[in-house]
Amino acid sequence: MAIQTVDSVMAVIPRSIPELAVLQQCKIVSHRGEHDNSEVMENTLRAFESARANGVWGIETDIRWTRDLLPVVCHDPDGSRVFGKTIEISRVTLAELRAVIPQIPTLAELIAEFGGNTHLMIELKAEVFPQQEEQKRILEQHLAALTAGEDYHILALKAELFEMVDFLPREFCLPVAETNTRWISQASLEGNYGGLTGHYLLLTNKIKQRHEQAGQRIGTGFIASRNCLFRELNRGVEWIFSNDAVKLQKILDSYR
Repeated sequence: MAIQTVDSVMAVIPRSIPELAVLQQCKIVSHRGEHDNSEVMENTLRAFESARANGVWGIETDIRWTRDLLPVVCHDPDGSRVFGKTIEISRVTLAELRAVIPQIPTLAELIAEFGGNTHLMIELKAEVFPQQEEQKRILEQHLAALTAGEDYHILALKAELFEMVDFLPREFCLPVAETNTRWISQASLEGNYGGLTGHYLLLTNKIKQRHEQAGQRIGTGFIASRNCLFRELNRGVEWIFSNDAVKLQKILDSYR
């Protein structure tokens, strides 16, 4: 409710139109794809295709692991919230998961369809990794056909999760802040990661400047209106994460 109130206020505060160079630099990222979790479910190929078809630069997605060590695209540890199925992903094989929720794609399917043509922001989720070294190898194998930084970045709410991709330079790893923005900001700076992402209101100009001075990049999330979009662009934010990415892309295109 508080976030919705803030968004409502931000939506009505007038903002100047950003300069053309700023508009052209902006990169919009569709948070879990273009979805409503009614007709189009989040983190499905259909949701991602809708974002791509409307010219959205990137998609944010989440990785979970099946019992037979296959990375699949799903935010939650089970299918109850989105699909109404209580099946736990880590306790079943891919075949068993697909028999219940066929819409959940594998990471391999995501990369085959969108790798190289849509920027992938891949978030690692905190869970038990029963065969961590083997799972690292599997991730490395999946990502081998792509170029880090150019085709994808890795996201995580906890910096220690980046151990799962220690085959990558840290500059391609982006810590994600929730309400703990200052703490995550410090962890990103001390760990020499590639930057920081977080809620637009909590990622202040002071924090943003610290990261830019360190050569790191910034992304802000949950932008939902033209005025909020322009606010972020006017303060120099490059990556815009949104649940309304297609709407924002159309706004951006109209001013470009």
